[in-house]
Amino acid sequence: MSPARSALGAIVALALTLGAGYVGSRFPVDEWYAALSKPAWNPPNWLFGPVWGVLYLLIAIAAWLVWRKTGLAGAAIPLGLFFLQLILNAAWSWIFFGRHEIGLALIDILILWIAILATIIGFWRTNPVSGYLMVPYLLWVSFASVLNFAIWRLNA
Repeated sequence: MSPARSALGAIVALALTLGAGYVGSRFPVDEWYAALSKPAWNPPNWLFGPVWGVLYLLIAIAAWLVWRKTGLAGAAIPLGLFFLQLILNAAWSWIFFGRHEIGLALIDILILWIAILATIIGFWRTNPVSGYLMVPYLLWVSFASVLNFAIWRLNA
């Protein structure tokens, strides 16, 4: 693969991933969220941006490595799962912060968790490093799922 083609693949992976992050950022923390009851272990709001920035970078690199190794046709299923989890990721912010549907957001994040796990398995089979790069994302979404559940229970 030529260096130019490889660089273009990296740019596309990063653009797709940051695009999902951008969609999510369109629904910021607001007065509604501030008024919700949250568990004592809820992280401070300022932490979410830096964590997501690092995670989006890691998952973009993971997708790029898979694409670089096999191309789009060679990794259609894992890259399709990757795209699906990006959609679910962006949808969560819209559902939770945009629509204020805590329970529906919980369903979305649980499906997202499954999609991330499936993506990790597909990526790992193609390029183990890519699978490992996705693990921090799965751990963070696991934490976010428990937090979403706790907020749902406290505000139901």
